[in-house]
Amino acid sequence: MKELRLAGICDMAAANAFLPGFIARYNATFAKVPRRPDDLHRALNVEPHRLRDILCWRDERYVSNQLAFCYDRLRIILQENEITCGLPGKSIDTFEYSDGRLEFRWQGVALPHTVFDKDQHVTHAAITENKHPSAVLAHIKAAQDKAPPKKRRAGKQRTQYTPTGRRNTGWNIAAPTGR
Repeated sequence: MKELRLAGICDMAAANAFLPGFIARYNATFAKVPRRPDDLHRALNVEPHRLRDILCWRDERYVSNQLAFCYDRLRIILQENEITCGLPGKSIDTFEYSDGRLEFRWQGVALPHTVFDKDQHVTHAAITENKHPSAVLAHIKAAQDKAPPKKRRAGKQRTQYTPTGRRNTGWNIAAPTGR
């Protein structure tokens, strides 16, 4: 960006024309010749299907007595079966893949689960299926009319204390000493 600004370039076509010369100058300044010219990359000794388990975000989560735990603002509840019955109080492995999938395993075995989003929001479109929500609005108004209105306090909050005019008789005042 600095080189583009110094060259006075401010549009895409001029930047594309400037780029080949800039790359050549940059490589001439900073490029290094490798010590050995042959290819030193090793062959992948892992099966391709295991590569996704390596290139993912892994973590551990503690399973509660209800077979539930939290992960990334989601509530995960494990389905009860012969494997998950012994999991309360133990930690399980979590796998978050790059495509967004989640998988939870205990000793390599995938666990069936249900996901609940803590940040669920219901849209108005999901509540009413037609363009005339008058029936829904009438129902909401009737529910609001049945409930007594809440008293809102404005300004300074009041307490239950009312001054009586009597002073403290000294039970909690430090007694003067004769020294």
